[in-house]
Amino acid sequence: MEKLSNIGTIKDLLNRHGFSFSKALGQNFLINPSVCPRMVQLGGVTAERGVLEIGPGIGVLTAELAKSARKVVAVEIDVRLKPLLQETMEPYSNVEIVYGDAMKMDLFTLIQDKFPGMEVVVCANLPYYITTPLIMRLLEERLPIKSITVMVQKEAAMRLCAKPGTRETGAVTIALQYYAKPKILFPVSRGSFMPSPDVDSAVISLEILPEPPVKVTDEKLFFQIVHAAFAMRRKTLVNCLHASLGLSKDTLGQCLNACMLQPSVRAEQLTMEDFGLLTQVIKKRFDKME
Repeated sequence: MEKLSNIGTIKDLLNRHGFSFSKALGQNFLINPSVCPRMVQLGGVTAERGVLEIGPGIGVLTAELAKSARKVVAVEIDVRLKPLLQETMEPYSNVEIVYGDAMKMDLFTLIQDKFPGMEVVVCANLPYYITTPLIMRLLEERLPIKSITVMVQKEAAMRLCAKPGTRETGAVTIALQYYAKPKILFPVSRGSFMPSPDVDSAVISLEILPEPPVKVTDEKLFFQIVHAAFAMRRKTLVNCLHASLGLSKDTLGQCLNACMLQPSVRAEQLTMEDFGLLTQVIKKRFDKME
């Protein structure tokens, strides 16, 4: 079969199998032949490692992964793609397709069962509609993976990889960087896909951290504070936390003062270290109230 990124090859494949794209599933197949090799090269894929892919589509990236990895397991939600993937993946004995919803299946057990004795990395062209929840699920469940290399919307890439303490920072920025070290690898234009989406994309890498960059004794409270802090971006941090945590504004002001933060500070101005210290200070207040 011709290269799977060849637009003529893709059209022929789709026509023969009577396949039509699903907007609901965010299906956009890569037709830029340079993208997948770069993702494989920069994604930590080696002959000793296993690769978990999510959303293989017709297998454009999957085929490139198979050439370099020991084993590739691709999770696909659209069972209509089964006959297409059977055809496109026929040359690769180290590829296994698992049909199901990656947001619902037991990924920890899947990795343990499919990659015995192997280091595992994630490499995928993610459907835009599940980008953030899926990435956070991969991180929050502390799966046995070394890194995540994914293609996402350019805007999402900027937000996920923003430096805490800058205007681009959001709750997801802090949450993601609690688990991983993000980096934007390279941009991907909207013309690299069929059909072409309305936005440009970027490939990012997330190196899983062995330990969080800040130490907190109550992770649940840490994430509660982070999410509450960015819930109303135009309001001060005191007002945001008052509405969520149930602490008085005076008490919260004292907590900010203990962290050397001004009463008028907003969430986007806080660093990761600020959030960590604030969590510890607020936890002590809650402990005294019990």
